[in-house]
Amino acid sequence: MSVGADWAEAWIRRSAADIALNRAALNTLDRDIGDGDHGENMDRGFQAALPKLDELSDTATPADVFKVVATTLISTVGGAAGPLYGTAFLKAALSVVGQVELDGNGLATFLTAARDGIVLRGKAESGDKTMVDSWTPAVDAATAANAAGASTAEILRQAADAALAGAVATEPWVARKGRASYLGERAIGHRDPGAESTALLLRAAAEAAGQE
Repeated sequence: MSVGADWAEAWIRRSAADIALNRAALNTLDRDIGDGDHGENMDRGFQAALPKLDELSDTATPADVFKVVATTLISTVGGAAGPLYGTAFLKAALSVVGQVELDGNGLATFLTAARDGIVLRGKAESGDKTMVDSWTPAVDAATAANAAGASTAEILRQAADAALAGAVATEPWVARKGRASYLGERAIGHRDPGAESTALLLRAAAEAAGQE
């Protein structure tokens, strides 16, 4: 089974709803080790993307959906999140241009490209206490699930589970990148907000695929 533009749109719409629901919680996480506006910024960006999805043609591909999201996030989301997530969706879109449907290989390629875009833009690595610590486990889980012949829905579910585990794992770490790095050991005990929003987004992707 593969997923197409309908899934991509459903993912973004579900992400917008989940981020709105968790906006205050994301702000709280960010207030502990950052500026305190991650939830607000993410909510603004994804809400801005919704009407643009309505303007897509009936022949839109997943890449078309992701390009719209990328440009919207870059132009509307404040702080580091806009450029990072925008780059993620842009690089992911470029990796699947021309594909009407994404199979397991396409999903693994898409997630890898998104993660690599974040790494390229933010210069963070695993263990730095950033969103990369959710994206990398998700990529690894998706790649392994695809190699094992899992369905697209199962690939995304395993990626989402790994992303959440990665977000939780950031709690006892000292941050090495971003605003949180200025706090030193005071960042210990706080989950990275970008890793948490990544987990939310990938859970939405899995739930959208489960409804296909």
